[in-house]
Amino acid sequence: MGSANLPTEFLNEMEKLLGEEYPEFLSSYDQPRRNGLRVNRLKADPGQFASNAPFRVEPIPWADNGYYVDYRDQPARHPYYHAGMYYLQEPSAMAPAALLPVRPGDRILDLCAAPGGKATELGARLQGRGLLVANEISAARARALLRNIEAFGIANALVTNETPERLAERFPAFFDKVLVDAPCCGEGMFRKDPDVAKAWYPAKVEECAAIQRQIILQAADMLRPGGYMVYSTCTFAPEENELILLHLLRCRQEMELVRIPCEGALESFSPAYSTDMLRECGYLLQQEEKAQDSAAAGDNEIDLTKAIRIWPHRAGGEGHFTALLRKKAESRDSGRNARQAPGKGRRSQGPAGLSREEAGYLKEFLDRFLPGADLDAGRLENHGGKVYLSAEGAAGIRGITFLRNGLYLGDLKKNRFEPSQALAMALPSGAQGDERISFSPQDERLAQYLHGETVRLEEDRENGWYLVCADGCPLGWGKLAGRQLKNKLLLSWRV
Repeated sequence: MGSANLPTEFLNEMEKLLGEEYPEFLSSYDQPRRNGLRVNRLKADPGQFASNAPFRVEPIPWADNGYYVDYRDQPARHPYYHAGMYYLQEPSAMAPAALLPVRPGDRILDLCAAPGGKATELGARLQGRGLLVANEISAARARALLRNIEAFGIANALVTNETPERLAERFPAFFDKVLVDAPCCGEGMFRKDPDVAKAWYPAKVEECAAIQRQIILQAADMLRPGGYMVYSTCTFAPEENELILLHLLRCRQEMELVRIPCEGALESFSPAYSTDMLRECGYLLQQEEKAQDSAAAGDNEIDLTKAIRIWPHRAGGEGHFTALLRKKAESRDSGRNARQAPGKGRRSQGPAGLSREEAGYLKEFLDRFLPGADLDAGRLENHGGKVYLSAEGAAGIRGITFLRNGLYLGDLKKNRFEPSQALAMALPSGAQGDERISFSPQDERLAQYLHGETVRLEEDRENGWYLVCADGCPLGWGKLAGRQLKNKLLLSWRV
């Protein structure tokens, strides 16, 4: 979208905020935008991918697995994309997940997760250990979220479709890390999506801020003492950014801002606005402060510049705001329901497990593709013949709506087990074995497979199930009869 088509009220606010930088900001809307790609750590080493990428890539300063890419090279059509080797993501949107200090084994919540750009990065950084709860309040968007999590091969996710309020009731002081990419008026996306600019109106800023004030408090209540939270938006409005932080810090005095390290990205990031700057621009009024409770008196001691803004004229991406916060270890939540299981301590009756015969079918199949794997039988669940491996730490959940708990393994049929698409994507990349059929991206049979066609092999193999791969990275299943590989790629995943 060119600058001439931007809303006048929006431009007036930007001129007030940016001062002498405003002309440069304005000219950025008449420049071509840059696109990004983020490598899936579960399936590829970022450095090796960059060295051997089938198209040009350039490192993004604030994400060690993020790269600028030219969409004219059609990365969405490459087999690696369909194998979940990377996610196409706006460069600035990579910052929030990159700045959350995730460790394998953490319990992580992505509260507003769809379509999954940040959730897939958080899940990949867990390296299969711990728990990712990825939530989306919209059922349709939650289904898209689940699809991306499965494509990335994340097996330890609980994908929920709940309100933040409901989750806060079920997960008090439960998570080590929380990410809140809050719903906002989207000012930072005007260049990327002109429809967002067309739908913008001045009152929308406060409408979004009212929702954000609720969400950020609920998110903080789900964070354990000593845990970290990222709050982010893709908007410029201080009402949705710095003022939301002030609201949180007034209402939850156990929370504190942490300065975001900017090494390697100093030219791309700029500090958030201080309370003095907000007051000077009229966003924080003296009379408003006096009307607040006594906690507001400490506003001047809050260093909001610890948070960051990403401006399109400074960075090769769109507009974003990101703040890192920590809940003090001696917080008031330290003895109140902390780390309690989502079932409130009551074990759910849940679905029946597997019979000995059914478990035998499953084990026989998995032994071929995951030799030596020791699945926790207590986490196996049978829902009407569909077999799931529930996420560790999320067994026995109740009282919340979810689309998936853990990994959907496949279906029990008469005297056999048939694997799921999700299981194929969760199997390790780069492994060797006779149970895999791997094509190079240049092999026309790979394109045939992705289009749902039967593929003919040139060599004889034993009949049965095979994992079809692109350069060793799983794509889906095929069932061999003679030299004809019958296509078992899920219909909705076909090109």
